[in-house]
Amino acid sequence: MTVQDFLAKASKTLETHGIATARLDCLVLLEDELGKDRAHLLAHPEAKISHSTEVDLNKKIAQRAAHTPLAYIRGKAEFYGREFAINRYVLVPRPETETMISLLKSLPLPPKPTFADIGTGTGCIGITAALELPGSKVILYDIDDQALKLAKQNADTLKTRVELFNSNLLQRDPASDVILTNLPYVPERYAINQAAEYEPKHAIFGGKDGLNLYRQLWDQITTLPKQPAFVLTEALPTQHDDMTAIAVGSGYKLLEVQDFIQVFAKNS
Repeated sequence: MTVQDFLAKASKTLETHGIATARLDCLVLLEDELGKDRAHLLAHPEAKISHSTEVDLNKKIAQRAAHTPLAYIRGKAEFYGREFAINRYVLVPRPETETMISLLKSLPLPPKPTFADIGTGTGCIGITAALELPGSKVILYDIDDQALKLAKQNADTLKTRVELFNSNLLQRDPASDVILTNLPYVPERYAINQAAEYEPKHAIFGGKDGLNLYRQLWDQITTLPKQPAFVLTEALPTQHDDMTAIAVGSGYKLLEVQDFIQVFAKNS
């Protein structure tokens, strides 16, 4: 089989199963399997694919046809221009979460700030913050040891110094300048797409209105001996008014909002 033959056949298979990005997904899988970039593959459509490689690719196409997220099939995903390992214990990093890093970088921070990434999952938020703001101290928190294990793997791969703790939200006081968090916020009766069905439900759903864990977090913030100067959260835009009301009740004000991300500042 040639590259051209595989792309034609595999793309048709994925299209038949309702995958909107069929050809692109096939190209990505082919890049991974052959170790060649997209430009090379498209410039050499006549290149041969070995039988063993074809068998491996067809297994991955079957997974994708069943709507398994491409990132789970590949075992990796990009976030803010860097590659992070992922597995079935964590959510796939979303492009909308990258906005949190951009907003963080615009804040008036002390020379050596401390960041707490609450519900870290892959570690992509906290690790990226550490890399984008050298000299900062970053602590990653999660209640799932499997997630913390993966976050450590990502930190080691990206040569990032972080601390990791098993903690139920802020159960362990991080004494941080900034809290960064993308907690589960999807309302329990909210319809999710087929790809999200493969992701861990405890990392997606946040109770009846989706904000149960955020309420717990804000309650914990009010009891901290040192409250963070800023709290950055992610939630659906339709939840932003409710999130703001919760934050205001905890002594914070809305500083900025962009897409899914809100930035709250401690009232002075």
